[in-house]
Amino acid sequence: MTYTQASMDALRTTGDELADATVAALFERGEVGTFNTLMRYFSAVGQDLPEGLPEVARAYLHETGAPPAWVDWGEMEKARLFFIDNNVHISTALSFASMPACYVLPHVARLLSATHSLKYPSKRMAETGQFTVYLMQPDAFEAGSRFIPAAQKVRLLHASIRHHLRREDRWDTAALGTPICQEDMIGGQMMFSIQVLDALHRLGIHMSTEGAESYYYAWRVVGAMLGVDQDQAPEDLRAARAFSDLYMTRHMGPSEEGALLTRQLIDLYEEVVPGTFFDPLVSALIRYLIGDTCADWLHVPRTTWDTVVKTAPTLLGVLETIEDRSPLAGWALDRLGHLTSVLELSALTRGRVMHYAIPEQLKNDFGVSGTIPPKSRWTPPPASVPPAGREPSGHPGRSGVR
Repeated sequence: MTYTQASMDALRTTGDELADATVAALFERGEVGTFNTLMRYFSAVGQDLPEGLPEVARAYLHETGAPPAWVDWGEMEKARLFFIDNNVHISTALSFASMPACYVLPHVARLLSATHSLKYPSKRMAETGQFTVYLMQPDAFEAGSRFIPAAQKVRLLHASIRHHLRREDRWDTAALGTPICQEDMIGGQMMFSIQVLDALHRLGIHMSTEGAESYYYAWRVVGAMLGVDQDQAPEDLRAARAFSDLYMTRHMGPSEEGALLTRQLIDLYEEVVPGTFFDPLVSALIRYLIGDTCADWLHVPRTTWDTVVKTAPTLLGVLETIEDRSPLAGWALDRLGHLTSVLELSALTRGRVMHYAIPEQLKNDFGVSGTIPPKSRWTPPPASVPPAGREPSGHPGRSGVR
């Protein structure tokens, strides 16, 4: 598929018909509170739906309770092994590259500000981390799994945001299109896939082409389950590069909400990092991964660690060489990476299970496989040609001026 300004504009007019109709019916019948209360007791595949659940919700859950028929389970297993081999690096990329890349889109930052209290940024990061961990379990789509119910609830959460913004006339549809439209949902799929892979490449992580494509494939499956029209979404990483470049250059820029969200993110991870000596590493890592232009838009402070963090690829390269040469060392590093990810998630969730509920109102103060050989490396797709008259200044990833 070739993406153009016109085709992207068309994607801004549509949301998610099934989820939107479900949420509209729940609000119209005054059943949102009942739904949220009962759904706290439905968290795993194979559980009976709670008694008293609104019928419209019951129908939605039945219709969305299975992955797409086209899923290639061999590819999904490759994606899971890729995640296991790179879990701590993927967590780093999600936290310090993907989330700031969202914040550099003013309309997305406004949406996030409207739906998540800025005083508790750990909530969104905890939800994101928990969702990813659920996805990459070996039984993610089997009985007992928590992934599918989480995806069903997140899809309704997005629909509820559209509902609120439209009903309360708090969104300029004429100028911005549908809130959380198909363009933005596909853009979100890019944030969790190619933006993560770009960050891993920037860190010097060894990835095979097969591993990178499988990881991207897994997020295509996730996107489909979250209501993303996969007929319009990129089919592979090369198409994803073209979409991501055009999407970012169409929308990115500075905003107060983006800067504030970034400040909260930095404060959050400075609390997670033990002591205070390494606190500046958080800002330095964000600046290194998204580039100076975007970091300046988000008011990411410059620190003495900005130069030190550039040695990360060398250090990680040494660790990967040790891992490749010693199966025991590889196992130990994988276990250490898993433990680090678990401890990070535990710090963000404070040991609680995060629930994905339909918000009854928005914030009032905002208007809105195994070890990869070192020589087998993925080469990111080249930058696409920017739209006429616009240059990609500071685009997170490979395609912008750093």
